[in-house]
Amino acid sequence: MEKRDYYEVLGVNKSSNIDEIRSAYRQSALKYHPDRNPGNKEAEEKFKEAAEAYEVLSDSNKRQRYDRFGHSGMRMGADYGQYTNFDDIFSHFGDIFGGGIGEMFQEFMNPGASRRRSERTYSGEPGSDIGIKMPLSLEEIADGTEKTIRIKRFVKCEDCNGTGAKSGSGFKSCKHCSGTGEIRQATRSIFGQFINISPCPSCGGAGKVIDEHCESCKGEGRVQEEEQIKIEIPSGVESGNYLPLRGKGNAGRRGGRTGSLIVTFYEKEHPQFKRQNNHIIYSHTISFPEAALGTDIQIPTLWGDEQIRIEPGTQPNTVITLKDKGIKPYNSNQRGDQVVYINVYVPKSLDLSEKQALKEMLENENFHHQGGDKKKVKTKDIFEKVKDAFF
Repeated sequence: MEKRDYYEVLGVNKSSNIDEIRSAYRQSALKYHPDRNPGNKEAEEKFKEAAEAYEVLSDSNKRQRYDRFGHSGMRMGADYGQYTNFDDIFSHFGDIFGGGIGEMFQEFMNPGASRRRSERTYSGEPGSDIGIKMPLSLEEIADGTEKTIRIKRFVKCEDCNGTGAKSGSGFKSCKHCSGTGEIRQATRSIFGQFINISPCPSCGGAGKVIDEHCESCKGEGRVQEEEQIKIEIPSGVESGNYLPLRGKGNAGRRGGRTGSLIVTFYEKEHPQFKRQNNHIIYSHTISFPEAALGTDIQIPTLWGDEQIRIEPGTQPNTVITLKDKGIKPYNSNQRGDQVVYINVYVPKSLDLSEKQALKEMLENENFHHQGGDKKKVKTKDIFEKVKDAFF
């Protein structure tokens, strides 16, 4: 089934700001939340659809790419829209609801759910993302390339399998929160009593603490290592495009999920070429005799030199197009072209013989745009004098 427009899904327009998008997502999530619509598959899909739309439109980079390329543009290194269960959505966007939409519904619709939630297996603290900037030349962008980088990141401690506990040791209930992983504080106001729930600062929300720390990771469940990572870069990327590599960021503390490596590309300035979308722009200057007589010249391309023909009588600012010598866009076989602008060089100083040769040329109407009534000189003689003067 074809995806709906993300702006349509949330009921906003392209000029909406982040606050309007956040508010629209909150309303949609509340409306279609599974706790309010038990067993309703249609509401379930709309809940996931809204989460996918919000993830893209709330991120300035993703939103810019979506506005430009639509859904097809999101497939390049897409790190969005793959929600298979509601816990994924709650953990990803819970902060928009001030403590999590799941908690909010469970507190109002299912008292005691918070305690049962704290009794689930503790999954640790999620790891952070790592961001790097990667410079690319036009040659690398034209066809895509592979890069190998070395980064330092936190990985799971093998000695304790990420738990942070020494081998043979275990965990004990946190005394500060009595094993719930939560601290509750009641506040009274004219509107009644409000319960503020926050993670226990002693156990970090786990409800249990390590009896004896692992000596290798000091109870963190992770250690820092240098790793070599290969990155496949698609063709046609532009400055500002980024590629998220899931699971290549920092490992979380005590078994928490690993973050992503976010690789942001930028295009290096080329000494010869300029880029215009998927086309390559190149300027080449020839002499007046070459323009008048015609010649063969060598033109650089992204894949080496190529010979092209300058026809006799070539005018300044003539454009020559080399088909399929540009950049291959991502997910397309329609390669761009190389556009060559031909300029004609006019010398600023001449010696006596050169000046004399040019003065004789002025006597010929062939060298006047509007023609003339001067005595004609044989074309062959004029060209011979041009050769003598400049070569």
